[in-house]
Amino acid sequence: MPRFVALLLAALSLPLAACAADQVPITVKAHQPGAPITVGLPFPMGALHSPDHVRVLTAAGREIPSQITEVTTWAPADPSLKWIWVFFFADDGDQYTVEYGADVQRARYDGPRVQVINSQRPGGGATVNTGPLAFEIPQGGLGFIDEVDFDHAGDGLGDGDRIAGSRAGRGSFLDLLDDEGLDPSGVTVLKTFKERGSGPLHAIVRVEGTYQYGRADNNPAPFEMYIHAYAGRPFVRVLHTFTYTGVPDQYPRTPGEQHAAIATKDTLIVDEEARMGDPRWQEPEDQIAAAGLSLQPYLDGAVTCQTGYRTGEWWDGTAQTYTTTLDGGALEVVQTGPDVYATSGPEVTGGPDARIDPFEATITAGGTVQETTDRADGWLRCADETRGVAVGLRHFFEEFPSALTLNPADSMLTIAFWPEQADPMKFTRFSLDRLDGGLLGNYAQGLAKTSEAIVHFFAADESADETQRVLDYVLDPPVAHAPPQWYAASGVYGTFAPASEAHPEFERSLEYKFDWWRFNQQWEPWYGLFNYGDGKAYYFRNDWYIWLNNEPASDFMWWLQFMRTGDRQHYLDALATSRHTMDVDNIHWPQPAPYYGDTNPSLDAFRAAQQPPGTPYLGIGRRHGWQQWTAILSAHVWVQGWLASYYLAGEHRGLDAARLTADTYLERIWGEHDLLGRRLYLSVWNLAEVWDATKDPRYAAEVADRVDRMLTLQRVQGDNLLIDRYGYSQSYATHGLSKVYQLTGDPAVREALVRHARHVRDNPPLNHEMESFLASIHPLLVGYEHTGITSFLDEAVARAEVLKVGALPDDAFATMTQGQLKDALEGVSNLPGGDGGGGFYPNWRISNGLRIFGWTHIYNVPWLLHWLQADTPSPELPASGGDD
Repeated sequence: MPRFVALLLAALSLPLAACAADQVPITVKAHQPGAPITVGLPFPMGALHSPDHVRVLTAAGREIPSQITEVTTWAPADPSLKWIWVFFFADDGDQYTVEYGADVQRARYDGPRVQVINSQRPGGGATVNTGPLAFEIPQGGLGFIDEVDFDHAGDGLGDGDRIAGSRAGRGSFLDLLDDEGLDPSGVTVLKTFKERGSGPLHAIVRVEGTYQYGRADNNPAPFEMYIHAYAGRPFVRVLHTFTYTGVPDQYPRTPGEQHAAIATKDTLIVDEEARMGDPRWQEPEDQIAAAGLSLQPYLDGAVTCQTGYRTGEWWDGTAQTYTTTLDGGALEVVQTGPDVYATSGPEVTGGPDARIDPFEATITAGGTVQETTDRADGWLRCADETRGVAVGLRHFFEEFPSALTLNPADSMLTIAFWPEQADPMKFTRFSLDRLDGGLLGNYAQGLAKTSEAIVHFFAADESADETQRVLDYVLDPPVAHAPPQWYAASGVYGTFAPASEAHPEFERSLEYKFDWWRFNQQWEPWYGLFNYGDGKAYYFRNDWYIWLNNEPASDFMWWLQFMRTGDRQHYLDALATSRHTMDVDNIHWPQPAPYYGDTNPSLDAFRAAQQPPGTPYLGIGRRHGWQQWTAILSAHVWVQGWLASYYLAGEHRGLDAARLTADTYLERIWGEHDLLGRRLYLSVWNLAEVWDATKDPRYAAEVADRVDRMLTLQRVQGDNLLIDRYGYSQSYATHGLSKVYQLTGDPAVREALVRHARHVRDNPPLNHEMESFLASIHPLLVGYEHTGITSFLDEAVARAEVLKVGALPDDAFATMTQGQLKDALEGVSNLPGGDGGGGFYPNWRISNGLRIFGWTHIYNVPWLLHWLQADTPSPELPASGGDD
């Protein structure tokens, strides 16, 4: 029996007859029959060599149609597949099996197919046909789907089936407001692409376009959409990303000026002191007046509409349905929340004893408010006597303000990510006193935001329950996962352990932290279009401070815990966090438009090459700070979670954002500063992950050079891979180099990891107290993995003793207030206090957020538990190991 088969069978704790080595059980949480399911699956090295040798079975062993996509391989170490996407439509049950192997072949599929014809000639576009639904995505000035035909009678598409269109220039929109008034956007679709993962069951069309404005002082703004269409289904899932290119405030800038803390040159460095106190930092320039998608449904006569809302408190409401028949007047569902997200005033947050109550949802019909409550559900269903259209906006409440509107007067159905009914979105500083890193700046220009929606067409005799079920495919989606042991045993992230009951004191140290974060997200609350998915870093004096901005890879923490547990809520939180961090916490503009070679004149290529280079900070992340867009730009960028969203959820934008960051590394914008210290260690981890995902030789070469620099520096640092200034960066160095070793098998990298483990074992890093000391657990475990020398493991176990957490009452997170829960958590924690005195509040306290948790807990404990739970703890020793 191959070694990896034995490992997986042991991990799954199933007898050979019950689960052969070529089968992976799949569970679908929140299962809905007919739902489109995408599950990302890793495979051990050598286990799978082609996506053609994979199929999906029901619990009864019946094969169902599936679509398998190769995502990445184990190359250059091995040509076998590392990650695949498995797509299928859910059957009646929630249990499935993915069967794979050299003798496995999928049955030929002869059912309904989704067809995409992508004409990229001038004036072309994409035409999509799912069977019951057909639509166009034309180049030019529409901006969304157009000429939509729907077979509501079930007799095939034909005359009389046109159900919707788009208004030129307003299919999608991003309107701006400044001192000169409203500047509505026009739109041009530039390109359409068939994306990875497209096939007969599920097609993905990527749309690239630009918003243009009537006034020359407003910059064009790029947008991107992923439109998912499904064979035999009359609905589409839409992921829309806009980029804010406006000028956020009225403080004048000098072209080319830079700040000392983030300079890419040594000229035109601004004087921070001279800028202090200037009121123009708080005076808005380009505000977002409205953003969203629109469609023109062709419904006749009386139109009956329904929408959902909640009665009761915003955090604990009861679902209700409002129904009306429209007679010329518009129907509007608008969700708003705390004013902080639209003004520059101080933040409104909850307190230790009570939540705030700042939310309001209104349902207005015919100009009259019909319902006022705290929370709307974010869906709208409208139909005439023969057919209808339903729309839903995911996170309608959490990503307020938002709106859904049907106006029969101009036949416009609008899904508003930022509604015109709300105050415009300002990106000014809320304070001139709270500087981020001693820097006074504003970096809103270039941030982005992704919103997710569903548009469903139906025959009028479809029940409201059936419509709701389809909408929930996006609004409350099913989540599929393999057994947690599968992800762990695959080796794609090294030797971490799935969650178990073997060491509850360590499992609580992880799970309680995630529970505490989620509790506060829903208590403070950490909501709003540009905040949802992020959380605060520090809790003291009964208040939260500083947005996290993904340090250190907070979204990857959630993805890792999802793989370890199979918990659906972890998946949902991971996806929301990845979407926030890759969009809002990064710089995406200006960048030169790529030239694809899809025009005949060679002159076009020369002109494309002569475009301005764009911002040097493209793909660079934000440091933790008081506001998302005033936090200092830095090397604070982590791609691990974005790529995990790509692997596990099929989130294409995760790869797009990661490549943007990797391409910036190639530019080496900070010169030698870019190649030393924490920036060097983190860049190796980031680049290795992007190289693994893309196999791009440019990234391979950059990784090789930066690894060589790390190893060269180690030789003059007493075998320490890090300088003491950045001792908390242990996880960057050892997770990054472990990924490099996984890809290359380079013995020099292995030797460097062992030497570093020996150094931190004999010289405990204490320069950041617990942050550096506990971050050294993973390096010790890597040393043990490569040598079998027990002193490495013994020392890791000893250092982890303070991470153990006692048990809280089972209902603690459901019944306690914030203040009570904070005290209860502190009571069961074993983390030591700081030695700073004078009221010093240690960063590593259990009641803080996820920032220090990354260095002290999540990138250490799962790998520690692997060795604590191993039946045979000593690994096979390499020939050159064991020299201690």
